[in-house]
Amino acid sequence: MAVGTDKAGQDTFAHFDPAAMRKADSYKLLASVILPRPIAWVVSRDAAGGVNAAPFSFFNILSADPPLVAIGFSPAPDREGKDTLANIRERREFVVNLVPEDLAEAMNVTATNAPRGVDETRLAGLELEKCEVVDVPRIARSPVALECKLFEVIEPGGSSTIVLGKIVQVHVRTSAFSNLERLHIDPAQLRLIGRMHGAGGYCTTRDTFTIDRLSWPLEKKS
Repeated sequence: MAVGTDKAGQDTFAHFDPAAMRKADSYKLLASVILPRPIAWVVSRDAAGGVNAAPFSFFNILSADPPLVAIGFSPAPDREGKDTLANIRERREFVVNLVPEDLAEAMNVTATNAPRGVDETRLAGLELEKCEVVDVPRIARSPVALECKLFEVIEPGGSSTIVLGKIVQVHVRTSAFSNLERLHIDPAQLRLIGRMHGAGGYCTTRDTFTIDRLSWPLEKKS
């Protein structure tokens, strides 16, 4: 780590080389500054058909054409690989549910390191709904669910694995639309939460603001 002053001489910055840091420290730093992060509440099935649910915050939408999401998996400290990752490799399909405020506690239950084969949705008392395309259920009370088929598994060379999923069906609670025909969503109706820093840090998406998109040439401010 090095410390330096910016060109204006007003702020000092600490400088880090991730390659020179301990893996745990690199994770801690990156997870504390890339905020907030959406949460992929992933439901999958194991080889025997059992249901598994777990949340992942190294997640986002990467492409609309084709519609792709990415989920980053870190190693499991108590077993050989995350159950969710093993299930996705085996069955090549999964469902990403987004997490509303009223299901935050249930989501936290599914984050526990339960023994392999345990159905976390039952532990959390979650009701499931059958999906349209994939043979994996979605969480009924989640306002958004994305049915996904495995697009690609990326092994970047370290200890993490990246899964790209192609979205094949989207479920959105109708009350979340301010105008369904024009696909206008009211984020306040979704009431989603995001991941913040630390072991238990979360945020809501209720405090929002709007900035008008600019066009070229830029207009001078009066």
